[in-house]
Amino acid sequence: MRRINALPLFILLIALAATAFAASHDRLTIETYLDWEYVNSPQISPDGTQVVYTRRWTDKMNDKFEDEIWIMNADGTHNRFLMKGAQPRWSPDGRRIAYVAQGQPGGAQIFVRWLDAPDETQLTHLERAPANIAWSPDGKHIAFTSLVPSTQSFKINMPPRPAGAKWIDAPRVVDRLDYRSDGSGWRSEGYQHIFIIPDTGGTPRQLTEGDYNHGAAEWLPDAETILFSGVRQPDAEYLQRESDIYAINVKMGQIRQLTDRKGPDTNPTVSPDGKLVAYLGFDQTDDTYIVNKLYLMNADGTNKRVLTADFDRSPAELEWANDNSGVYFVAEDRGTNNLWFESVKGGAPVQLTKGNQQLNFSSLSRNGVAAGLLTTPQAPNDVVVFNIKEPVLRRVTNVNDDVLEGRKLGEVEEIWYDSVGGKKVQGWLVKPPDFDATKKYPLILYIHGGPHTMYGVGFNFEFQQHAAEGYVVLYTNPRGSSGYGQEFGNAIKNNYPGEDYNDLMTGVDEVVKRGYIDPNNLFVCGGSGGGVLTSWIVGHTDRFAAAVVMKPVVNWYSFVGTTDSSSWYYNFKKLPWEDPEEHLRRSPITYVGNVKTPTMLMDGELDLRTPIEETEQYYRALKLRKVPTLMVRLPDEYHGFNADGTVRHPSNRLAQILYLRGWFEKYRKK
Repeated sequence: MRRINALPLFILLIALAATAFAASHDRLTIETYLDWEYVNSPQISPDGTQVVYTRRWTDKMNDKFEDEIWIMNADGTHNRFLMKGAQPRWSPDGRRIAYVAQGQPGGAQIFVRWLDAPDETQLTHLERAPANIAWSPDGKHIAFTSLVPSTQSFKINMPPRPAGAKWIDAPRVVDRLDYRSDGSGWRSEGYQHIFIIPDTGGTPRQLTEGDYNHGAAEWLPDAETILFSGVRQPDAEYLQRESDIYAINVKMGQIRQLTDRKGPDTNPTVSPDGKLVAYLGFDQTDDTYIVNKLYLMNADGTNKRVLTADFDRSPAELEWANDNSGVYFVAEDRGTNNLWFESVKGGAPVQLTKGNQQLNFSSLSRNGVAAGLLTTPQAPNDVVVFNIKEPVLRRVTNVNDDVLEGRKLGEVEEIWYDSVGGKKVQGWLVKPPDFDATKKYPLILYIHGGPHTMYGVGFNFEFQQHAAEGYVVLYTNPRGSSGYGQEFGNAIKNNYPGEDYNDLMTGVDEVVKRGYIDPNNLFVCGGSGGGVLTSWIVGHTDRFAAAVVMKPVVNWYSFVGTTDSSSWYYNFKKLPWEDPEEHLRRSPITYVGNVKTPTMLMDGELDLRTPIEETEQYYRALKLRKVPTLMVRLPDEYHGFNADGTVRHPSNRLAQILYLRGWFEKYRKK
């Protein structure tokens, strides 16, 4: 027998092992998520020299997120921790920062920190959390909203408990149309009202009264008047898509209604000179998707007019120009978010930033320095600073650069394709690092929720992580998505699910024909609205090797009565008891008898948006039919836990990603 030289073979094995080790260590691993950080709410100081922002990190030991407030110079230098808390807001003179943090008594309270002093002052001692804090222009008061309990409408006289008796809690009595909120649970019996408190602390003074909810306070420059949006009408909880803008005199408490048309009027934003108010809204309609318009009126409510009548995108994040000449805003457009300007004289808005990016605009200084957040396909959100007149976006934080150092990310490719009815659909592919077009890859079709929202070009951790494990990820914006105008967004009115199914299947066809996708290893998943469409897909085609349905609606008839918002009743032509046919025809569970695809169900046990009983219905039906299935229940988790949302506990995010891909690996054909 010929003797084999073992040394070259040993060297080859060592080289292969080293290559495999390097490949596994230059990828975005699932463990990376535990080191991920998030930035939010950057606020530029009034003089444009400093930025405060919220920085969120993962407490691995206690399985939760922690928020901190950091401060830096506007050029990104001297970046440092300031205090624990969130919602930082500069005082008008730039010498103090108001914020919300845990205080005494237990719970969120308003604090003020002087920049030239090491300590903070707790202003409030509230029983219920404050929100929407806003300094008065003279710096003497802070406005905020907080819940005011209402009296129970129906009471009984229980006999007294015997001495020492241990009775269970009293029954919960509900008399509101909407009585729960996803993300927080049972709504306290009461209404959100506006308060003010002196900048030195003391007893907050409640400005608004009545059984109505009131939005965030917007001060006029005189520091004597506050604008807000609300529904101060009888049977307010029954009014759909209705709100108006009001003004309240801080000293006298008198409230004046400034808008009165049918439809919502929101986000009042006062010009620096106090003469004009910009706001958002639209005329009342039964469309399911509506493009917001930017409006203008005098501060007393007169001379209302629309500025963006012909602009087929929705303005958001309004900020006035310092010279009162117009309004800056951000708008969704084909997967991007960029900055626009609309003159008070009207005319077409002018786009100020362009590019394959998602910009969130959060604050503007008196000298025209702006701060916001920016993300691109291969760069997570970071704080950016720019001159509003010449908006060159300058990144001033890099909170995840250390985590991403040395790791290869997947290329993100934009695609467009033709679908039924003449619709053009936009999507993106995330390819594995070191992608080779001569190889065959498994494909994950990942469907967004909403349905009236959009996938954007920003960095997506989960998609990159699946790509790092060798999958091509396809995500698209089918009809019904925002960012493509009124007609495209409203194309699923009384037709959901409908031709959006064709948009998704055509997208898969478009990618498969490129030659590098294994047609035997197609997978599909989605959450919320994406869960609706995933469960619809497996009831209408067997082309996918496996599916993961997350937080779905499978039965519209039961869903509309159990979700946390009664407004869903109005997304069909008729109420379910008037004509159940459409509710049943659009329900994925109606087609569960067709399902052959191995289908995992996943939901948060606290989900109130698409309650977990929807998941349970579909799981039981699949199990009864002996279709391969599993139900994964994420503990202490509400609706937001997948690529479309935000988890409460970091470990649940890890579990969601791993269970999803583990199910696909189980049914992946080798």
